[in-house]
Amino acid sequence: MIRAVREGIPYVQFRNLVKSIPMTYEDWSLVLHISERTLQRYKKENRVFDPVESEKILRIIMLFNFGKQLFGSVKDFNSWLNTENVAMGGIRPREILDTTFGIDWIKDELVRIEQGVMS
Repeated sequence: MIRAVREGIPYVQFRNLVKSIPMTYEDWSLVLHISERTLQRYKKENRVFDPVESEKILRIIMLFNFGKQLFGSVKDFNSWLNTENVAMGGIRPREILDTTFGIDWIKDELVRIEQGVMS
């Protein structure tokens, strides 16, 4: 994974990795801090995401895999992501996917749920 981050993820690999994740181009452009137009250009040219973007892509994929395992389905995890979370100050976890701190915070909440701590 470190090599993939350092070398960057080609768009075609990105597309294959995120097939099962319910996020639109708009969602990905927001979390990666690039415009939808730029994301479309990556697709057209099969460009490689830079290391920062690649790391965030892999972290989100890992988060969705963990959420799917914990909730039993991507659909149920996605529902949790889109629901205001009292333990997180009333925000919807999806709102903070655009930062690594947010991704870590979501992962921490998922671990608490896994351990039976109400979240």
